[in-house]
Amino acid sequence: MDIAVDGRSLIISLIGIMILVTAIIFFFRNQFKKRSEEDFTEKYKDTSWSSPLKARSKYPDVDVFNLSGPLFNFGLAAALGLTLLAFSWTQREAEVFIPDDALAMEDDIEIEPPRTAEPPPPPPPPPPPVIEEVPEEEIEEEEEPEFVDQSVEEETFVEAPPEPEAPPPPPPPPPPPPEPDVEEIFKVVEQMPRFPGCENIAGGNDEKKACADKKMLEFIYKNIKYPAIARENGVEGTVVVRFVVAQDGTITDPQVVRDIGAGCGDEALRVVKLMNGMGEKWTPGKQRGRAVKVQFNLPVKFQLE
Repeated sequence: MDIAVDGRSLIISLIGIMILVTAIIFFFRNQFKKRSEEDFTEKYKDTSWSSPLKARSKYPDVDVFNLSGPLFNFGLAAALGLTLLAFSWTQREAEVFIPDDALAMEDDIEIEPPRTAEPPPPPPPPPPPVIEEVPEEEIEEEEEPEFVDQSVEEETFVEAPPEPEAPPPPPPPPPPPPEPDVEEIFKVVEQMPRFPGCENIAGGNDEKKACADKKMLEFIYKNIKYPAIARENGVEGTVVVRFVVAQDGTITDPQVVRDIGAGCGDEALRVVKLMNGMGEKWTPGKQRGRAVKVQFNLPVKFQLE
């Protein structure tokens, strides 16, 4: 027979047994007190005891050993009941309310693409040269050129001028600066990142992904607390939190990309940050067998019950 007892029923049963034991003690105490007020000396003055054991309590009316059998059976039954309650104690997890289609993303929610490091802008062009006007008084008049007779006769020996030395080659230009190593952030990969706790189950990626989504929703809606101001004003809707799952499964750069106000966005962001405090990390996304950074958009629905 399968008996399930929750913690509340177990505590009530223990209190009931304690009250019953206390009531039995007080009952027999009062009974023996009333009997002790009787005149047993006059009642048993002509009695001679056949055995000293019969007179060990002096009078049979106040002999507590007469009740040893029933009290022993009662103690045995109480111990058996406590043992049964202890083995039947079942600790049930609190039911977590998960809204319908909790992971469904609404069409009117615009999600920005992931931001990656942009290359530095090109340097600005040099300023145009400034043309300075020279005053007229500083302009000197050009002298007339002096003509020299350079005619050559047949007998004139002309010595060729020496060839000028070639100028040294210009130094090579400096190498361009190395490009920054930018880690690409993917939006869709062959194997999307998964919430921890389902990697050891049987099945393929689809089964593990379904199990991971279920555990993630249980974690979110178990830890989320509806903001009091949102509850009082009847604020409902979907908050979208965007974060990046790194190669080691760590949650990085969490931020709210869609908020409904009344503290709901901050509460959803707080619960997402709690994921880094779990004992296990996310299973990172993989592209071509290599762990990569993947952007994850998580909708969190706030719905009053």
